Amino acid sequence: MADKVKETAIEEAERIKALAQDVARSGAYLYPLKGIAYYVSHRSLWKPLVEKLAPTITLGIGILTFMFTFAYLPQAALLTLFNGPLAVLTTVLLVLSESSTLFNVLSKSFIIDEALVDTFDGTLVARNMTGIVADGREIKGGGDPMAKLGKLLKRPFARFTPKAIIRYFMYLPLNFIPVVGTVLFIILQGKKTGPNAHARYFQLKSMSSRQKEVFIEERKAAYTSFGVLATLLEMVPVVGIVFAFTNTVGAALWAADLEQHNTTAPGLKEQAKKAE
Repeated sequence: MADKVKETAIEEAERIKALAQDVARSGAYLYPLKGIAYYVSHRSLWKPLVEKLAPTITLGIGILTFMFTFAYLPQAALLTLFNGPLAVLTTVLLVLSESSTLFNVLSKSFIIDEALVDTFDGTLVARNMTGIVADGREIKGGGDPMAKLGKLLKRPFARFTPKAIIRYFMYLPLNFIPVVGTVLFIILQGKKTGPNAHARYFQLKSMSSRQKEVFIEERKAAYTSFGVLATLLEMVPVVGIVFAFTNTVGAALWAADLEQHNTTAPGLKEQAKKAE
């Protein structure tokens, strides 16, 4: 039995080591930070956010106020039974996560969904990826990257589904485990956030569901590392809305690099069209 436990521990250590190496090699965890730097230095990309800033901030403040007024104390009392003194911190993180989820559901469904598409496409155009963007929208001549964006031909950012909400609440009990549970909760959220950030890219590449699954599986560690940092940034009260846009920029920069380094499967678009 002791040998079996030792063998299992070694195998798990090797798996974690390989995962960490994949994360380090991909550098995907840096793209949310690259997105911030690129966004700050490219004022033309600010237009979609500026146009939606007032209603979005109002929504964010409203959700945050509501959640900390009515949800913090009951959950803090419950988590105290499991986390002890750490409940103060874990409850704050939990309420921020819940608020972030509600905010994402409402804002991306009714306020900023099209603005995020514009930001993603505008970033690709700024990176001289106009050809791939042209598959998803009309491109106009002249002007800055945002001015070149014409009418949308495809709308990729699907609204939150009941399945996604159910999965979120299934993960909530993890927060009863001190520290480790909260970390696992954020990692699981990141596993979904990472691939979702490339929803527009997958559509522009005309990937089928199966092609997306394979593509994501081959880059599982990279997408998770991107998603974890993106999730943490969007959990920041109020200004999380800004990070939603910078994360979108980061995802577009990553997509541009994938294209430039030819890491997508050759002839993928042609294969997808034949499969239709």
